[in-house]
Amino acid sequence: MDNPDQVESVGLNSRRQLLKAGALMAASLLLPNTLSAQAVVGNAPKRTMGIRKLGGLSVSEIGVGAMSISANYGPPADRSQGIAVLRLAYETGVTFFDTAEIYGPLTNEDLVGEALEPIRNQVSIATKFGYTNDGTFQLNSRPEHIRKVVEGSLKRLRTDRIDLYYQHRVDPNVPIEDVAGAVKDLIAEGKVLNFGLSEASARTIRRAHAVQTVAALQSEYSFWTRDVEHNGVLATCEELGIGFVPWSPLGQGYLTGTIDASMTFDPKTDIRSGFARFSPANLAANKPVIDLLRNVGNEKKATPGQVALAWLMAQKSWIVPIPGTRNAKHMAENLGAVGVELTPADLRSMEAAFSKLTVQGARLPERFMSKG
Repeated sequence: MDNPDQVESVGLNSRRQLLKAGALMAASLLLPNTLSAQAVVGNAPKRTMGIRKLGGLSVSEIGVGAMSISANYGPPADRSQGIAVLRLAYETGVTFFDTAEIYGPLTNEDLVGEALEPIRNQVSIATKFGYTNDGTFQLNSRPEHIRKVVEGSLKRLRTDRIDLYYQHRVDPNVPIEDVAGAVKDLIAEGKVLNFGLSEASARTIRRAHAVQTVAALQSEYSFWTRDVEHNGVLATCEELGIGFVPWSPLGQGYLTGTIDASMTFDPKTDIRSGFARFSPANLAANKPVIDLLRNVGNEKKATPGQVALAWLMAQKSWIVPIPGTRNAKHMAENLGAVGVELTPADLRSMEAAFSKLTVQGARLPERFMSKG
């Protein structure tokens, strides 16, 4: 395992300059003609990207979720486009990238591996296990399965270690202690550096943490999805010193303010087509949530999505959202959220306004919900 402190500064700076130039050139080819790559970088945060802790792992205060580049929100993006966007994120301060073996499946890990290979020692990579990849997508967290699939993830990610290895969903057929023990063995071998859970209950988190320290818990959390505030998960993370990584921090795109009731989602390529919250009726009914974010954004000279991300980061200092996009302009917008400052008075006002709203539609279908 290479030590980044041993990399000579001259060589590193030269490689970063070359990488930046290449990423900007590639991004410029993928943007509308009216928007240059330099203009995208010009929209980068006015405030320098900060660092947050996920347990013992130090990462940028905003990470990037890579899933949407390869799957689930439409057909896969062009590979060169995805690589350019991920490298542009790094040049804008991101050091934390999230993927999973099931995204694609497998293709997203491969994309992330190629994109980050030149800068591997400057970034942290999170990926996930817990499903079969034989086309059935059944839950499988048996220790022997974990030991097998980690090798595939390491190969696709072009690395000798995974910085954060999540169980993607709790498997009710495998005691969480056995799962934690398997990852503990991988940590002892140096193949994994930190253990994470996704969509786990407070009780499961405690049981796993007793066997192997849990560095981070990933669950859906956003301005319009508040389950973890009420089910004990956030409180448990705070008590145990576990970081929290909200997935879909922009409400699967809705909180950007660019989705309305007239939009349709291809049932063959976009999982939102089957989500109750994305039915035309519920998209229309939930518009007051966007109006609230937009009103705050008008005061802060920010977009609704930037306000939504800033709100999340303001909840706890150990929360690291991972918005995802395949578009360089949208990436720059997302990362610009670090420059949006919400005061305690702003947060109180937003909470008071939100408390008067009722979000319509379940956040996920039952088959995607946690089993424990």
